[in-house]
Amino acid sequence: MSLLEIEGLDLDIHGEAILKGVSLAVQPGQIVGVIGESGSGKSMTAFSVMQLLPDGAMCRGRVTLGGHEMLSLPEPSLCRLRGNEVGMVFQEPMTALNPIQTIGAQVAETILIHEDVSRAEAMARAREALERCELPEAKFPLSRYPHELSGGQRQRVVIAMAIALRPKLLIADEPTTALDVTTQAQILRLLRRLVDEDGMGLMLITHDLAVVADMAHEIVIMRHGEVVEAGPTGRVFDEMRHPYTRALFEASGHQPEREESPRDVPLLQVRDVVRDYALPRTRLFAPQEHFRAVNGVSFEIAKGESLGLVGESGCGKSTLTRAILGLEEVQAGEILLDGEPVFTGHRPNRDVRRRMQVVFQDPFGSFNPRWKVGPLVAEPFHLLRDPPTGAARDAAIAEALESVGLAAEDRHKYIHEFSGGQRQRIAIARALIIKPELIILDEAVSALDVSIRAQILDLLADLSARFGLTYLFISHDLSVVRTITDRVMVMQAGEIVEEGPTALVFDAPQHDYTKTLIAAAPVLPERGAA
Repeated sequence: MSLLEIEGLDLDIHGEAILKGVSLAVQPGQIVGVIGESGSGKSMTAFSVMQLLPDGAMCRGRVTLGGHEMLSLPEPSLCRLRGNEVGMVFQEPMTALNPIQTIGAQVAETILIHEDVSRAEAMARAREALERCELPEAKFPLSRYPHELSGGQRQRVVIAMAIALRPKLLIADEPTTALDVTTQAQILRLLRRLVDEDGMGLMLITHDLAVVADMAHEIVIMRHGEVVEAGPTGRVFDEMRHPYTRALFEASGHQPEREESPRDVPLLQVRDVVRDYALPRTRLFAPQEHFRAVNGVSFEIAKGESLGLVGESGCGKSTLTRAILGLEEVQAGEILLDGEPVFTGHRPNRDVRRRMQVVFQDPFGSFNPRWKVGPLVAEPFHLLRDPPTGAARDAAIAEALESVGLAAEDRHKYIHEFSGGQRQRIAIARALIIKPELIILDEAVSALDVSIRAQILDLLADLSARFGLTYLFISHDLSVVRTITDRVMVMQAGEIVEEGPTALVFDAPQHDYTKTLIAAAPVLPERGAA
């Protein structure tokens, strides 16, 4: 008998069909990858197993976990099973953790809720769970708070909470989406080790086929609330019977068509840039110490070129981005755009700043939800000496929206009325509206589904060809950087440790850190290699 059996699961929310006849099974010690894009129903399948559904939800079918009929159990019985029999790891650890409780207290809480033990014993077992998740006491005492940890470390705390009672089934919902490649590889190795040690089943939910390619025993492909293909991983990759499976595979390795153009004239010049941050004093009258986030960085971007910047979280990529945009002053070196300094004295040069724009990772978080799309897209007009008004302003907004594949009438809608890919198109339209020469893309496609990501990459390539744009593409996703950039730089601990033509750096890396990054990146198997 399977550990988890889902048979013919239907889910309606307020009468709208969300899941339609979903069937899958997880055996003890087995990893099942559930793959699909946003809206495919993969997370709702997990929530149906846990019975963590919103008001108005109605399930039909059969969900059996360790012999328990989950759909018919009362809430008190379900509460006893959650944590004991099944644990869950959520995508965003910062929202899953309580910011005002220590990590020790949060892991211990799981134990105290389910077992009649003393607080001292619960804390001791919390320490053991954190140790198992590679957060040793010496470096990560129980008194740490979530904000004192990196993204990967916070995700380990969430995993420790989920496995504290050694459940039979672990559900991990997009546990590595926002992590850099080496941290992602570490989290996946940790999950696999826990499965091997405890013999528990793992239901791994993701939108990325490459993440589960060499990890999952079985793969379930979902689309529009239905399972369209399922089976052993090797067979699914080898046969790809359903067109949607093939479309996902092709989108994962999609390479946009890009025009080659001569690149001799430098647009952006960064010379020996240093950026320090003052550290808090440890005692009264102690000397002021500094942390060097960017250490002597120099590079150039030619007009019309696409340059990639890769590195792990904390390497200095975002700090360097803020300096280029004139948002933070540097302590040494200079940054020039077409020969003009980004800073004049201690103030950003407004004439230079209007020639640069940025597209952020989270389009929803970078927009004011109370404004309509028209004013949002027109925000950069404040940089202009003489911004357009009236009909000219409306025409500029319409042109920007249409250039990214949206309709002019979309300016009358609110940002929540759009999908994630559409929001990112709006973010690109906002960057284009004042016709900049340089666009900095800061993890601009990292959180998107693979097919939407492919569409945005095609759009960026098309815009570059049409408007002669220059891109600085910052990402932890090496597959994206490989497909969209001409050259790539690798950053570690505030320094550029390797740079060169993208294909050369990826195919023949010279620096050990570059080799580590490339080795950690998930890779899709060759079709038919199974």
